[in-house]
Order: sequence, then C-alpha cells, then structure tokens
Amino acid sequence: MQSFDKAMQIRAELCHVDTLRCIVRIEAWQGNQLLGSALGEAQTSEEAETRGLERLMRRIAPSQPEAVPAKAVPAEAVSQEAVSQEASADSTEQPTTSPERAAASEKPHKPSKPEPLAATGEVQQPPTADPPSEAPTDPEDWSEELAAIDLEVQRIGWDRDRERIYLERAFGHASRHRLTRYSDLVGFLRQLRAMQPGESPETAAVPLRRSDLLSQGDEMIRTMGWSSAQARDCLQKELGATSRQQLSDQQLMQFNMILENLMTRTDEQQITAE
Repeated sequence: MQSFDKAMQIRAELCHVDTLRCIVRIEAWQGNQLLGSALGEAQTSEEAETRGLERLMRRIAPSQPEAVPAKAVPAEAVSQEAVSQEASADSTEQPTTSPERAAASEKPHKPSKPEPLAATGEVQQPPTADPPSEAPTDPEDWSEELAAIDLEVQRIGWDRDRERIYLERAFGHASRHRLTRYSDLVGFLRQLRAMQPGESPETAAVPLRRSDLLSQGDEMIRTMGWSSAQARDCLQKELGATSRQQLSDQQLMQFNMILENLMTRTDEQQITAE
C-alpha cells in the first residue's frame, strides 16, 4: 500500500491473472472510509494498474474533491507510484499515458470481421468448433462487469465465503475469476442485481446457464438439419430478433422451447407418414 497524501491512500490488489490478461483492483481510502474502487485489465499487471488508477481518478474526482487537495499528486504520478508495486526491477515502461492513448486503451478490442454466420449466433458446420454464438460478441475487457459484481456483493452483504457458496451452486467454481465465459459472468451479475440485501447464498436463485441454453439450441438446430438461414428466419418470425445474442436468458429458453416443439411436430409427422 502506498500513501500519496495525508488524506487519501491507494491500495492495489492483483485479482486475476491468466495467459491472456491481468486484472488489478485499485481502491482509494480516506482513513477507514472507502472512497471508491475500479478494476483495470491489460496484458501485464503494470498496465492493468495504470488503467485502474486512471479509471478510479476519473470516477472519484468529481464526487470527492476534498479527497484530492490542490497540492495533491496528479493522477499520472499516482499511476506511476502504484505501478511500481508490481513492476519488475528491469522494467522501463512508462505508465504515464497521454489523453489519446488513454482514450484508446478504454475501448475493448473487437474482432475485425467475424464470419457472417458466427455473428448471428447460429450454428457453424464444424462440430469441433466453439459455439459460434459466444465468441464473436465476447469483449476482451471484463473489468466493468467485475467492478459491478463487487458493488452488488457489497450491497447484498456477502463476504467471500458467501459468494463462494453461491458460485459453487450456480457454476461449480469457488471464485468468480474462474468463470471463463462472458455470458456466465453477465448472468452472475444479472442475478445479483435481482437479489435483496441479506439474501442467503444457499437459497438464492441461480442464473440460467446461457452457454448451456445456446448449446442446447445448437444441438436441436443440427438435429432438424436446418441451415443458419432457416434458424434466423424462425428466430425473427417467433421473437423478432436476428441473433440469439439479442435475447435475454428467458427469451433464449423460450426459443429453445419453440425449437423443441418444432422437433416434436416433425417426429410426429414422420411417424404418421410411415
């Protein structure tokens, strides 16, 4: 922990690291009061800390002017101090970021041109490929969602143990950082927002597994021998959408029920014809 002025302290915590990204949580404290927090995500912990600090400074500066006095260290200098906590001794990277680069760093990278069928969330022919309805729309930066989860967990009044109990019930993992699908993370956040303060993790409703619903739909579409165009036509006719990614979890389940009913009718027609 580094102290940058008599009123405010900055704390950095490495929350998640894998081969693709690091996520760092940055907190600003004034005495025993938490002024705010933010998450930063990047390929290295140093870059993640810098992004988290820049985001935190923008977040708390308008609402907490007293926490940053006139002679306080500028946000760029604060970023440099915090980055030094994780930086290696031979690191020469400068964390100070120009406004242009800072603005660019906030924009999640998007795939250049996904395949048309994958963008619609429908079935691809290769059976070994990942579900095409997931990958093209998953953002690379999940820091905003993780920060929102932190706030919701605090609102409900859960500690880490209670959160772990719920995650094991809902996803079979003891930590949110082991959720590897963006849809699962969003489902977790959506369910938290629907909970009341003090709700028990043992009895709270678990989110629908969106990835499972998508896989079930893919399987039924393959079983019926539909093309992607046929699946899109059915989706647009029944629910007025052109991609399953536009559907809520409940609507996605509804679409799966429609597919199941169509499969049943097809089977009955085949039996009658025989």
